[in-house]
Amino acid sequence: MADTSLLEQTLRETVALNRARGNFLAKFLVALLQVKTVNLSEIANVFAGRAQSDSHYRRIQRFLRFFELPYAVIALALLRRLPLSAPYVLTMDRTNWQVGQTPLNLLVLGIAYKGVAVPLLWTVLEKKGNSNTAERQAIVREFVALCGVHSIAYLAGDREFIGKEWFRWLKTSGIDFRIRVRENTQVTNGRGQLVPAWKLFRAQRTGTPLVMTRARRCWGLDLHLSGVRLASGEYVIVVAPQAAPCALADYARRWEIETLFGCLKSRGFRLEETHVTDPERLKKLLALLALAFCWAIIVGEWLTEQKPLKVKKHGRLCKSIFRHGLDHLRRILCNLQSLAQRVAFRRVIQLLSCT
Repeated sequence: MADTSLLEQTLRETVALNRARGNFLAKFLVALLQVKTVNLSEIANVFAGRAQSDSHYRRIQRFLRFFELPYAVIALALLRRLPLSAPYVLTMDRTNWQVGQTPLNLLVLGIAYKGVAVPLLWTVLEKKGNSNTAERQAIVREFVALCGVHSIAYLAGDREFIGKEWFRWLKTSGIDFRIRVRENTQVTNGRGQLVPAWKLFRAQRTGTPLVMTRARRCWGLDLHLSGVRLASGEYVIVVAPQAAPCALADYARRWEIETLFGCLKSRGFRLEETHVTDPERLKKLLALLALAFCWAIIVGEWLTEQKPLKVKKHGRLCKSIFRHGLDHLRRILCNLQSLAQRVAFRRVIQLLSCT
């Protein structure tokens, strides 16, 4: 059984929790990392303590139902643990899945970090389908309230995150962006005529990017376009509020949030296995996952500093930094009867601490 007292103390210093809540959070994170699933029954089965699994399960349910988490404090705590300074590259996207007949739909804002986005803010959309402008504005405003608008290098988003009102709000708020638009989006050509955006790039050789030298009218706004035609015949067209020579490369960092979703779901904590469907409880559960995810990233980076990961022939690492850290944490937590692993446990807790 893991002695979670040091972890509890570290979390209480980090997230400003009382003793009972800090104790719960420490035990939950340890159990989550051991079973590597958000299924509450599985977590309850390995939850530290003398009580029966049913009692642990009810305790978890009470936590998700009644306790209010300080989301802003958690977001800032995660941010402080990254060796990264402002301005930050923000990436926004949704992930959704189905639990029985209930659709679960999360809008997440993360910071791009070394190939993966770290989740900072999120909201549960109580509907199917795309987010709307008001929902996007709310989550970006929340980030600005925490860190300030000048802490944003730019916001990257896919084709869902388009629209005249949305673009206008970003521009007037002083938020730079790199957002992909659909191929048939109407933009002005060199003669001022409205044409589908892809026509501006059709003369380019496949794989050769083109950056428009001057702004074009799009969605009623003056925006700068960059585009490239892929081998599949598809076009990637990105808009920015000001001239951005590296707009396509900047936009490519949007993919880091897709990597995050993979870590939270099939390649990590199997978020899609949750039976939690209440929006507020799901939001709390994601906060716990964000802490575990960040811990795994920190540990993975520390391990690679000691011994770099092997690079395969295709040029990619043999495993991700997240998976490296997660595997190390699980190996420790599943073998705490060993003195060496108990020492290792204290070391990885220290990595989580601000100090």
